[in-house]
Amino acid sequence: MSDKPVIGFIGVGLMGHGMATNILKGGYALRVKGNRNRTPVEDLVGQGAQEVATPREMAEQCDIIHLCLGNSKQIEDTYHGADGILAGARPGLIVVDASTADPVSTMKLAEELAEKGGEIVDAPLGRTPKEAEEGTLDAMVGASDAAFDKVKPVIECWAGNINRVGPTGAGHKMKLIMNLISMSYAALYGEATVLAAKVGLPPETVRQVIGSSRLGNGFFDTFMSYTVDRNRDAHKFSVANASKDVRYANAMAADAGALSLIASATRQYFAHVEAIGCGDDYVPMIGDHMARLSGIDMEQEAKKTG
Repeated sequence: MSDKPVIGFIGVGLMGHGMATNILKGGYALRVKGNRNRTPVEDLVGQGAQEVATPREMAEQCDIIHLCLGNSKQIEDTYHGADGILAGARPGLIVVDASTADPVSTMKLAEELAEKGGEIVDAPLGRTPKEAEEGTLDAMVGASDAAFDKVKPVIECWAGNINRVGPTGAGHKMKLIMNLISMSYAALYGEATVLAAKVGLPPETVRQVIGSSRLGNGFFDTFMSYTVDRNRDAHKFSVANASKDVRYANAMAADAGALSLIASATRQYFAHVEAIGCGDDYVPMIGDHMARLSGIDMEQEAKKTG
């Protein structure tokens, strides 16, 4: 019988599937809870995972549960109710929340789980589904010393860059800072490439000049991979998720009494794309919507050379 903890995973979507696969490869027994998309669940069961019907059942069977969900409302619903995590929680249970969540919600849930003898570790992610499959994600972890020691070997299955940033809640705060920076990049790159196109500088010229300068970075590369090459899979992160994260960052700034002019402007760009019914578009596509507001077609602009 293995002395390794039994791991649970709720949210085996674009990111969660790769993470769960690497937990299995690490030799851990895995329980998964399915959703409407059966494909990733059936794939994981085929690799040796067992499926459970409810979060309560998972909490009754597992030592460490991973969550990788879309927003704090979904996370809260997973904890609460007759079939929620709290209903099945046992002393010593650790929930690793890899979602991007509202830190206020995280801390409230941490208090509720502590009453059951459990603990939350917030470990939100950086990078993309490609790195999730490769087991090389970034993780920014908020945890107590004891909980971090217990979960680190499991996180090492799916993360190549692990930074412990403070106690519970600090991970979700840091992820909001990271996503505020990245989504503000997206807004800036979109606005700048549209302006360049309007004054006769094609997107390829912008990529060549900026990408080869000290202003180049990995986010710029993936953004321009879509803008110039029209690679729809360059950054598979939806506008709706980005918009939610920027809203959380703005709320955190308001709660802290911090000035947030750029954060507010970034939120408006993403809110616009959501409002016109295009929330399922991926983040680099925001430039296309900016271009239409300025009367140009970025797909046509991408065909031009300098």
